Amino acid sequence: MDGEFQNLTDEEVIRLAGQGNQDATEYMLKKYSPLVKKSIRTLYLIGADTEDLSQEGMIGLFKAVQNYKDDNTASFYTFAKVCIDRQIYSAIKASNRKKHSPLNTYISFYSKGNEEEAELIENLEADRNSNPEHVVLDQENTSRIEELLQSHLSKMEQEILPLYLEGLSYAEIAEQIGKQPKSIDNAVQRIRDKVKKLYLEQGK
Repeated sequence: MDGEFQNLTDEEVIRLAGQGNQDATEYMLKKYSPLVKKSIRTLYLIGADTEDLSQEGMIGLFKAVQNYKDDNTASFYTFAKVCIDRQIYSAIKASNRKKHSPLNTYISFYSKGNEEEAELIENLEADRNSNPEHVVLDQENTSRIEELLQSHLSKMEQEILPLYLEGLSYAEIAEQIGKQPKSIDNAVQRIRDKVKKLYLEQGK
């Protein structure tokens, strides 16, 4: 099934999906599912229940496939990421979490998006909270947490984190850096503890 779409652009495949081609829709969902995994992995580090949010992320990706238009100024990758994040943010807002929970002020870190994507994400955050000062503070806190996190991670943890967030399995990360999968598991748990601690400290 995948072979018939591999030589087509995303726009061409999405056009087929819009015409009712279910295989085209499934192809796009499979191709961009790592975007969902990356968002969920980041949330896992700060304590989210990832199983439900993974489903929400896939719903966001499906909406992106259904709603993307050829005349969009953003690439499909950017549009899909925004739709995924929007769906996840909505799920977080709908949950009965404490007012000052880190998840309620979640902004994805280690993002390598372009300026266009950053602007779209900022617009999402503005939709989420009508108080612009609060949004700026959230962004400043996240930037500060990123800086603090770098100083708190060991050399091995700094090496593992970007690979983990890109969606690599423990076995794949272990092979890349020459460690055992169990060592990767332990390192991710340490990173998670550090991230959660920093979020809590910044939220005080």
